Amino acid sequence: MTDSELIEMYGKMVLALDQIERCREFAAIIPEVRSNLVFARENAKTRDDVLAVDGRITVVKGMPHAAGKTVFGASSHMARLIVEYRKYDPSVRAGIDFANNPDFARWLEQYCAKNGWAFSVIDRRNEPDEIKEAEGASMPWKVKEAVRAAGGRPPKIFYETGAIGKEPVSVLVGRDPLEIAGQICTIAKLYHDRR
Repeated sequence: MTDSELIEMYGKMVLALDQIERCREFAAIIPEVRSNLVFARENAKTRDDVLAVDGRITVVKGMPHAAGKTVFGASSHMARLIVEYRKYDPSVRAGIDFANNPDFARWLEQYCAKNGWAFSVIDRRNEPDEIKEAEGASMPWKVKEAVRAAGGRPPKIFYETGAIGKEPVSVLVGRDPLEIAGQICTIAKLYHDRR
């Protein structure tokens, strides 16, 4: 990887995190497991090819806050998800996870339809036992299921229902972290102001 590619990746992450940290409404949709913002190299093959926030994004004094620095290999779940997702849509290099509930899921589905974005729901209860039990096997199943549930179109946003020991979360994907930051802050503000 060249210096200019590294500078671009780190620079976009810094700017995106700055925008997210100034978005008070995003704090309300950070899940218990916390959020992470990820950005994959062009030819990402493993989690070590993906930049992420070490320690994730948490809440401090009511505001979103990156707990640590941006580091390659800092994420397991979201990094593996982006690497797998890119098999269906190589233009996607970034993503963020955030909290969900049935009301928010309905609102998100309508928001996606209005914007022409594919949306899908993964029911974790349908995950085959042999996949649940095999270390690292869930991610390929989840991404394949998200695409299948969106009618074969890789979804811009997908919602994962909870299962035993699993918190329900949503994922938003895009080309880079700046796109993600703008879109997730817009979603958080519109959902907050919907009343």
